[in-house]
Amino acid sequence: MELPKIPIGDAVEAIVDWIETYFSWLLDAISDGLRVLVNGLEDILLAVPAPVLIALTGVIVWFVTRHDIKMTILTMLGLVLIWDLGLWDLSMLTVVLVLIATVIALALSIPIGIGAARSDTLNAALRPILDFMQTMPSFVYLIPAVIFFGLGSVPGIIATVIFAMPPALRLTTLGIRQVPVELIEVADAFGATPRQKLFKVQLPVALPTIMAGVNQCIMLALSMTVIASMIGAGGLGYQVLVGIQRVDIGMGFEAGLAIVILAIIFDRITQNLVPKYGKK
Repeated sequence: MELPKIPIGDAVEAIVDWIETYFSWLLDAISDGLRVLVNGLEDILLAVPAPVLIALTGVIVWFVTRHDIKMTILTMLGLVLIWDLGLWDLSMLTVVLVLIATVIALALSIPIGIGAARSDTLNAALRPILDFMQTMPSFVYLIPAVIFFGLGSVPGIIATVIFAMPPALRLTTLGIRQVPVELIEVADAFGATPRQKLFKVQLPVALPTIMAGVNQCIMLALSMTVIASMIGAGGLGYQVLVGIQRVDIGMGFEAGLAIVILAIIFDRITQNLVPKYGKK
């Protein structure tokens, strides 16, 4: 005797059809806006000569790392290597995709994380959702992105945003919940409003933990670039995909090396922001 099949797939298809029917205008607006943003930022980065951009990046790293000349030199040498390999244009597109996806993910996850830190009900409701998001295979995120936004960089950004949100949200909630009770009591004793407690006590104390979430969000966004290339996101991930399809080890390795270099640069910058701003 066979059990009757639960029509989960049919229900999902019905929901998708309903969204496409009543919210197609919103999906089109999001798609057009993100496409303009990607093209605009990519044009700006490519308009700057590579040596100039490498030098500017070196200056930024030098200041952020508190005058760490070794890290500055290694960063510039890594970018010079990417330029020498002929992967500069693809790298700039990857940087644009990662930055846009990260900004959107943080703009969503940090406020939600603050709300979850202040509400046990919201926190309890979000926990199984975040568990589900973090255990779901990353390839699955490509399906709804393609259904709603077609192929290209826009669905790649949407899939990356969803994939990269959970750690930033979790660590924002954790950081605020770990603020010592004594500090909250002192703020209450001085008559601080909830907004003042949030911005002058909780967020400054929780900033190192929140920045760890930002770091993880960027790393996950960068790791998603290879997977998003399967739906036409472009950038270095597409170069890796082509290398796999052609069984071209050299092409795939060079693109993978460029991704690693970008990941190290992003990682070092975000890690060094924590002691500089989080411990004042």
